[in-house]
Amino acid sequence: MNKTRILEEHLKPMFRIFRRVRYGLSASRNTRRYLLYAFGEMVLVVIGIVIALQIDNWNEWRQEREDEQIVLSQLRDDYRANLAQLEQKMDMRKSIIKASLSVLGAMDTPGEIKRDTLIGHLTVLLVDPTFDPIENDLSSSGDLRLITNQDLKRLLSNWTADIVGVRELEQNWSDIVFQQLQPVLTDLGISRDLANYFTNDLKVDWSLAAGARLQQQDIGASTQGASVLEITGSKELEGLVSFAITYNATANLQSEILRERIEEIIAHIDREIQE
Repeated sequence: MNKTRILEEHLKPMFRIFRRVRYGLSASRNTRRYLLYAFGEMVLVVIGIVIALQIDNWNEWRQEREDEQIVLSQLRDDYRANLAQLEQKMDMRKSIIKASLSVLGAMDTPGEIKRDTLIGHLTVLLVDPTFDPIENDLSSSGDLRLITNQDLKRLLSNWTADIVGVRELEQNWSDIVFQQLQPVLTDLGISRDLANYFTNDLKVDWSLAAGARLQQQDIGASTQGASVLEITGSKELEGLVSFAITYNATANLQSEILRERIEEIIAHIDREIQE
């Protein structure tokens, strides 16, 4: 219902009363009293319009606050989920860094590591920690105007830009894994070993469902794959393992900043939500 219709509904009873009084004064032919009444009627109509508009504005404000609470509750759920996913990806990167350091240690002293253990460390490097957060569409939907906390509104507006840095680093590492690391591992003839370990033994929580594991498959170890000395002697592999440390450490540094931003958003939302 538009404002004109609302005003009409509010003022109808008043207009009916005025019409009866005006008709009575007109019939009495008392011009002075009629003019005084007309002036008073005009004042009362203006006052009535102001009051009606105030009531309408208050009703609209109350509805917007109710809608804001709904939006805030959904945002809190979304950003809590984003925080949980981000922290899981950070843990995955920590596992990659730890495994990479172990591989480099094996390359320095190849006689001190078992082949199965080395295969396990290399398998961790194939885990792809890609942060895929829930992105709000408040600006396009128009719901951003409902947010009254200006600091929160600013943080929500900047959210898409905040995640760009993490995604770029993730994409760089993902490209290295699929375009460079996997071909090197394939040339070494250990792809079957890696698939066997990934399916049956990998303990890294690579799924959003923490602790999820693939159904075990009888893939078996390769009888033609490279030995420990051949694997640890690969200069190209050594360089890629080193890149695994730098890229994932940098992505985690950027993720720490993003985690603080998410926690700040959640804190603002918690203060605004009326339980």
